Amino acid sequence: MESAIEVFVYGYSTDRSRTFPYEASRVGPLWLMRDAVRKNPRNYRSEEWVVHDVAPQEADAIARQHARSGFAISVMMANEEPDGPTRTAYKDLGYRLLRTEGFFLQRLRQIPNPPAVVSIERVQTVERAAQLGKIMRKRPIAADLLGDGAPFRQYVAVDGNDIVGRVRSVNAAGATWCAAMYVEPSHRRRGIGQALMSKMLHDDRARGARCSVLAATHAGALLYPRMGYERIGTLLIFQPKKRTAK
Repeated sequence: MESAIEVFVYGYSTDRSRTFPYEASRVGPLWLMRDAVRKNPRNYRSEEWVVHDVAPQEADAIARQHARSGFAISVMMANEEPDGPTRTAYKDLGYRLLRTEGFFLQRLRQIPNPPAVVSIERVQTVERAAQLGKIMRKRPIAADLLGDGAPFRQYVAVDGNDIVGRVRSVNAAGATWCAAMYVEPSHRRRGIGQALMSKMLHDDRARGARCSVLAATHAGALLYPRMGYERIGTLLIFQPKKRTAK
């Protein structure tokens, strides 16, 4: 669990760093993920504190002492741990539960090979990156991040000339973090998501990753066991009812 959490922390931080550096560090027994120093404090994005096997009262005290502005506390619970006492404890401390997500691990020993009904490719050209950026309404992946030395690999499913699905693999702590899995509603239930992940996972293993880690909503969690992921825990994400500012 601790190793998978480290992959999550570094992978998530690297992924968020695409727009502005987002750093991972330890503060006592907690992981902290937040923006690097900004000139204007009002530009700071919400930071996240990751908690595992730490009492809610201790985690709350550390976060409130060191948080710059708005923050969330993400509590990682192993499968066998009851979450009722944790929910109650954070509620008593003035938090509300934002959502829960499943925490999954793929050990890369066995990777399914589902048939692909559309073309599955890694984004490696400026033209494809620009097309994806337009669809996502985000800045295209920079040209220097399209090669093998980049900290992440972006994959797309292409039907004719249209990008209809996407997923990203982010290097983290000798493993990979799976991020931003999405298939257009018009192309769902055709195995495109499985084909995307199969290509990504085979590349992960070929590049020496020891495992792939991801977090998923309840709806998204239906796909991942089919691709060899096992659920190892649940992420409970809490937020103070009032924003904390220093």
